[in-house]
Amino acid sequence: MTILVTGGAGYIGSHMVHELLDAGHAVVVMDNLVTGFRWAVAPAAKLVTGDIGDQDLVATVIGQHKVSAIIHFAGSVVVPDSVSDPLGYYHNNTVNSRALIATAVTCGVKHFIFSSTAAVYGNPLESPVCETATPAPMSPYGSSKLMTEIMLADTARAHDFRYTALRYFNVAGADPKGRTGQSTRGATHLIKVACETALGKRSHIDVFGTDYPTPDGTCVRDYIHVTDLVRAHICALDYLRNGGHSDIFNVGYSKGYSVLEVLDAVKRVAGKPFDVRLSGRRPGDPASIVAASAKIRDTLHWSPHHADLDAIVRQALAWEDHLAKRNLA
Repeated sequence: MTILVTGGAGYIGSHMVHELLDAGHAVVVMDNLVTGFRWAVAPAAKLVTGDIGDQDLVATVIGQHKVSAIIHFAGSVVVPDSVSDPLGYYHNNTVNSRALIATAVTCGVKHFIFSSTAAVYGNPLESPVCETATPAPMSPYGSSKLMTEIMLADTARAHDFRYTALRYFNVAGADPKGRTGQSTRGATHLIKVACETALGKRSHIDVFGTDYPTPDGTCVRDYIHVTDLVRAHICALDYLRNGGHSDIFNVGYSKGYSVLEVLDAVKRVAGKPFDVRLSGRRPGDPASIVAASAKIRDTLHWSPHHADLDAIVRQALAWEDHLAKRNLA
């Protein structure tokens, strides 16, 4: 049976496709290619260009390819953009997800893995934050993802349908085999922006906020290698196929780094300084958010293989250099 990967031409989705193919799965990708790249999709996967909100198209894909599970990445992911365009985010992330879930139920797809986010927690009172913490998103991005989690839970109660929602922390790095990486132009991910700056693709990098209640005043995040993240999806798929019940899991390392610590790591690995400019806070940014990861380790038997910040940075830098040589960024 085939696995449908929505958003499979994007950063995380393209890594997921490689991981599934490496594990022997048949894969069909659905992506509208607004932010994804056709070339990023592994040749062994079937690419269908289209929108997940097109229920007739999704139903056709499910039927033609005998899809048995959906891994859902498609959506918008930039927190500040969600603050300025909330209705766009609610449409792309929530309305379209509702359409995808409805089509899955209608077509008899029983297993669904959702790309959620730590942004559902907002600025948590506890650190590391557990899955039982009360959600309090600070941005429309976080709210749009939480709404989808709620829809999935209600759907699972009403139908023969089970899901896992994986709450990502800060994803970074690139495929260790050099096949794909973060390629979006104008990306806002800290490690990507810092690597671009170190390689001269940007004149400087801005640090948004230096007065947070953290050790050095800058935001603290839990950075997870993209390969460890997609392996968590394989574990979640195996869990559902073996009869596991619907559930939510954090995906992170339980270790936080501040913005300034990350910039120091990029300078160290790149072997060169670059221009860092201090700016005011951005709307929607919590001070500190680090994953409690015991649940995913115990239940899904997942453990990290790449939990080293310098190694994450090194692979991100290698991918940026690759993009520059191919004139892709």
